[in-house]
Amino acid sequence: MMLRPPHPLLTQPDRIVIQNLSDDIHKVQLSHASSVSKEDYGQDDSSLDADTVRVLAHDKYVIAQLNNLNDATTEDFQPTVFTGWDDKDIPESINKCLVRPYTRWARSVVRRPTDVVFLSHIIIYLTTSVPSAIYLFYAFSWPHAIFHWIMQGFYSGSFTLMLHNHIHNNGVLSRKFSWFDKAWPYVLEPLMGHTWDSYYYHHVKHHHVENNGPGDLSSTIRYQRDDLLHFLFYVGRFIAFIWIELPIYFLRKNKKSLAIRTLISELSSYLFIYGMARYNIRATTFVLIIPLIQMRIGMMVGNWGQHALVDEVEPDSDFRSSITLIDVPSNRHCFNDGYHTSHHLNPRRHWRDHPVAFMKAKSQYSTQKALVFHNIDYIMMTVTLLKKDYMHLASCLVPIGEQIGMTQEEIAEMLRTKTRRFSEEEIMRKFGKVG
Repeated sequence: MMLRPPHPLLTQPDRIVIQNLSDDIHKVQLSHASSVSKEDYGQDDSSLDADTVRVLAHDKYVIAQLNNLNDATTEDFQPTVFTGWDDKDIPESINKCLVRPYTRWARSVVRRPTDVVFLSHIIIYLTTSVPSAIYLFYAFSWPHAIFHWIMQGFYSGSFTLMLHNHIHNNGVLSRKFSWFDKAWPYVLEPLMGHTWDSYYYHHVKHHHVENNGPGDLSSTIRYQRDDLLHFLFYVGRFIAFIWIELPIYFLRKNKKSLAIRTLISELSSYLFIYGMARYNIRATTFVLIIPLIQMRIGMMVGNWGQHALVDEVEPDSDFRSSITLIDVPSNRHCFNDGYHTSHHLNPRRHWRDHPVAFMKAKSQYSTQKALVFHNIDYIMMTVTLLKKDYMHLASCLVPIGEQIGMTQEEIAEMLRTKTRRFSEEEIMRKFGKVG
């Protein structure tokens, strides 16, 4: 099975990783053809050991290459300044006069020299989203409201994954700007569809504790994961009840402080929205209510795509209950969110370290039968599953390990087995608990 051509807008680390995986496929296919030929002619296969050595040496070179991109002491170091453009895409005159001076200053503000992009996004949001929202309350107009809604929808993915890095690592800016680092989420979260601190409580204190297991309120294992009605029930339950189910979960875990803080966070956010609605219902609808509904739907669509393909044998394995995507929306615009398995293996791993961490653990990914895809994002993963288009999913799979020898039809059938709903008896047997 040959890979489809990679997307031209992949990040440089993604291009390096996908090329390495493509080389692996090609080498396995050549080795297989060579071994068949040698069997026909009665020759030994001692040369295959040399091939293995060359593969390992090539992997070490790739790992060094990826490390250098993240290491500010090397000539190959490349900070991320924007999500949409790399340094090579910007005219040299603009780079020299604007981008590089800004980058030098911004590196003194952010916590890690790679992360200039976070400051870029914070500045963009504070200078566009905030003034736009304020003006809608001052002088509402339908064209402005629709424009604001579209703008916030465009921003929401990158913002959420920047916030994702913030909550996992206690901030993204230098310690001397800690006051500002703590403040900006409270200004921007409501405008992007988040209630105050709820992402932290649900994602860090809950989801990564339960890891899509039976106690996870956003777990997918009790659902038939290619069924539209099951998906709608999954999304509907989250939107309607997460505000009370999460505090109850913390109470059951004897974490009373978290339960109280979570409930206060949710209710204070809803009270704020109610108060703003009393002042101007039309502006509140576009600035706060629609983004909240869209974000909660979007997060469940994304989580479904991240955890829809769960291994029927070892559903509690991080390698087998999540996936890896090498695609543009997830990794270029959303800070390597596609490396979801890597994230579950180490939730505090820095976003720029995911590609190199994947390469270092590539043999584990292979032996653990992990799933790697390219040219598809989490939203389209969910859509494609709900369409039951397993042949398309199979065409997006990047085969590793034993998967390399499988046909597209065999891969499609294998993927189908990963979406089956688990019964309560299976959950008890596999996880030792029912939640």
